Amino acid sequence: MRGTSWVLIAGLLVGRNGVAVAQGSGEVTRVQLSGFIMLDMGYQAHQNDPDWGDVLRPSTLPSYEDQYGADGRFFAGIRQSRFGVRTWTVTPLGELKTIFDFDLFGVGADAGQTTFHIRDVWAELGSVGAGRAWSPFVDIDVFPNQLEYWGPNGMVLTRHPQLRWTPVQGNGTDIQVALEQPGASGDKGIYRDRIELSGIIPRFPLPDLAAHYRRDFGRGHVQIGGVLRRIAWDDTLSDAFDFSGEATGWGVNVTAAIPLGRHLFKGGVAYGEGIENYLNDAPADIAAENNPGDPVSPVVGRPLPAIGVMAFLDLNWSDRYTSTIGYSRLQVTNSDGQTLDAFRTGEYALANLLVHPLPDFLFGPEVQWAQRKSNRDSFAADDFRLQFSAKYSFSQKFGGQ
Repeated sequence: MRGTSWVLIAGLLVGRNGVAVAQGSGEVTRVQLSGFIMLDMGYQAHQNDPDWGDVLRPSTLPSYEDQYGADGRFFAGIRQSRFGVRTWTVTPLGELKTIFDFDLFGVGADAGQTTFHIRDVWAELGSVGAGRAWSPFVDIDVFPNQLEYWGPNGMVLTRHPQLRWTPVQGNGTDIQVALEQPGASGDKGIYRDRIELSGIIPRFPLPDLAAHYRRDFGRGHVQIGGVLRRIAWDDTLSDAFDFSGEATGWGVNVTAAIPLGRHLFKGGVAYGEGIENYLNDAPADIAAENNPGDPVSPVVGRPLPAIGVMAFLDLNWSDRYTSTIGYSRLQVTNSDGQTLDAFRTGEYALANLLVHPLPDFLFGPEVQWAQRKSNRDSFAADDFRLQFSAKYSFSQKFGGQ
């Protein structure tokens, strides 16, 4: 990844007049280098999975008493820091726009690490775009002005490799349609140790179809997004059972940003079945469901219904002082094949006071709270945090107008 980013920069030659020229093309290219340096420090009153110790994710809170040791932890890091390159090139077919950016927040196999983490790899020419970017199902403009990295748990928030078409853009209206990389996870629940289920392999026969309609009005907007997907799984064991199956996942996401004087309300409601990997902090898309009376398929897979909500206020007290306060919630309807301690409900809330002594510099404290509730037992885990962050942003443009 490190080499790829520098190859992109090195491929641009800046002439004496300050205009960047794409190597070998003779076409004028504008270039912007931007990003920020950010320090996070804080204290966690309780506990969660240590791989996610510097973010607030209800799904990573313990499912039983002291699962992750004793309460009380200090954290510090620079993993939110980001760097990116954007270009604009005039071509005979119109303006070609590209984005390549990354932060240092390890996820997946790198969870808990400070390492390169690709965010956007994107190219767009006219109404067609390709690469990795926010899904049209996402409304990134309702993400709050907060310090905590992960964000509201009930928000639709994911980037996917995709081929996207924007047939309408301008005059306050935006319509996008995309074919996206499919993906989903499964929960075998109480049957996870059964050998009969050990041969199940997921399969995605079609790309996910995602789209949105957006209407802007001044500083505010309303967006309606949707997603449709096909999820399949194959039983590869040769025995008396057949646990193969397929399901249709679907979802609707309604979001809005509404100006309230100099302040801004940001909210949204998302509902669907089998769309958990589109939600910011949700468990499996498909879960085991009992199917009594069928000797061949006594257990089937069921797409889990989920509803996510978020409501935040970005408060602009003055040019130097801002605040954000808000709440988010995710509720999953569990199947009867899931364990008693399977994730059911997550709640998330925060409030901050940020100081902006310079246009590109901010710092301040943030108070955070989260709670996780399980499927059918009485255990609930809470988390309280106090985080302090400082952030310096930078941006430099090269090239023509």
